[in-house]
Amino acid sequence: MSPEIVIPSLGMLTGIIIPVAVFVWLYLESKDKNKTILEISKNIDDPSKLEDLVALLDERKKQPIDYRRSGVVTLFVGIGLFLFGVFFLGNILKGVGALVGTIGIGQIIAGYLYPNTSEELTNAVEDFEKK
Repeated sequence: MSPEIVIPSLGMLTGIIIPVAVFVWLYLESKDKNKTILEISKNIDDPSKLEDLVALLDERKKQPIDYRRSGVVTLFVGIGLFLFGVFFLGNILKGVGALVGTIGIGQIIAGYLYPNTSEELTNAVEDFEKK
């Protein structure tokens, strides 16, 4: 096979291979987590301890979105794109960087305007008092 055929073919297959690999990786990761929970649950007699274990493993999913943190990340991605446009690619990338940076500033402002709901704060205080 000549490189004129192989290189474009690999480029096209990359668009399929990467998402499939990510899905397989996430599946295998969650599969191991579920096996671990099952093994631990076989050895726990107290149902409240089992509920605490499951809550610990799913805690990340239940946490509210921290707009301030994601806003800072987005802001600096925008600054990076803007600077890349200034030094290398020109006006289009400067505009994209400014847009992304402005979105990041908006997320930071949203994080301060819309803090965690009162229900989430109450649950956090109750969990702290249990300990």
